[in-house]
Amino acid sequence: MADSSSSSSSSSSYIHMVHRLIEECLVFKMSKEECMEALSKHANIKPVITSTVWNELEKENKEFFEAYTRGSHERATEIEKRQRIQRSLHAYIRDNNGNDQLHH
Repeated sequence: MADSSSSSSSSSSYIHMVHRLIEECLVFKMSKEECMEALSKHANIKPVITSTVWNELEKENKEFFEAYTRGSHERATEIEKRQRIQRSLHAYIRDNNGNDQLHH
């Protein structure tokens, strides 16, 4: 029969490992979904476990995660803005490239 204290200890160390891996995901500015996918793919951790540990970390560190989420939204908005500008420039160049050649 398994010793309940050793299984409890191994569960605790597993959760601690998931916690540390989530912190690594945060360093790389990953969203919760990206983190769940990465840990599933690279560490064989079920997404439900990553999600559960992430949610607990959010509860314990509310201010950090609020700022982290705000920063993520700001980065996404900035990226979208840059992409729109690039698309506009490419369209302008594409649409006016032939016209410029006619004037030369």
